[in-house]
Amino acid sequence: MKRREFISSMGVIGTMTLAPSVLFALGERKRKTDHEKCKAVWTKLCGTNAEKPPFRYVVNDKKLPNVLLYGDSISIGYTPTVMDELKGQANVYRIHRNGASSNQFITYMNTLKQSMFQPHLKGGWNFKWDIIHFNVGLHDLKYVVNGSTLDKVNGTQMSSIDKYKSNLETICTYLQKEFPKTTLVFATTTPVPEDEPGRFVGDDVKYNEAALEVLSGFPNIQINDLYTYVLPNFKVWAIKPGNVHYNPKGKKEQGMQVALSIKYYL
Repeated sequence: MKRREFISSMGVIGTMTLAPSVLFALGERKRKTDHEKCKAVWTKLCGTNAEKPPFRYVVNDKKLPNVLLYGDSISIGYTPTVMDELKGQANVYRIHRNGASSNQFITYMNTLKQSMFQPHLKGGWNFKWDIIHFNVGLHDLKYVVNGSTLDKVNGTQMSSIDKYKSNLETICTYLQKEFPKTTLVFATTTPVPEDEPGRFVGDDVKYNEAALEVLSGFPNIQINDLYTYVLPNFKVWAIKPGNVHYNPKGKKEQGMQVALSIKYYL
């Protein structure tokens, strides 16, 4: 073999030897770049909530199942506990904002999809939801003035019970069509206390009954009866009288219950 041919063949062998490590390095660099890009988009999507624990960016572990929490401020309160309880068992994400009423559900879900997932975001999320735990209702039954101020005397209800039922049926149909292989778990709405400024006591029961009526037509959707779980402890867990929100113990207890219901289906 001539010297030039020998050197040429050695160069090919060297390239073949180095190729796996070079490819690995390039792959790692791309993953890091994609991760940084996704985190930046997520931060922008969450806005001022981005630095709060419930909205912390989750680095996806491909070996674990993926869980999405959808709900209002009650779910924001219990999200950190769910994340902690399922650490090492699932990648737990939540919707990028307060989920509000049933009127916004599909819009917010589509925003998440179009912002974070491939092919909408190049190098974006590329996984499927294994479980979606969702709730709407507490914002639907409230009365507000000017779109936001709680006022059950002078305000207008966000969603009548018929509108709520119609929205929920649309939501369930959407979820089953969009995520046919995902386990769907609906959480009943937590209690409304006496003297709540924008909500009437008893509407929580009515709206939960309406939800269960709708869900009877979707037997594949599971039920996490959070209302019944919280009710006996509401006064102890409430952040203050006349408020639908919870103190640290209440948030933790709810989070543990939600995590338990999710573990059952993992």
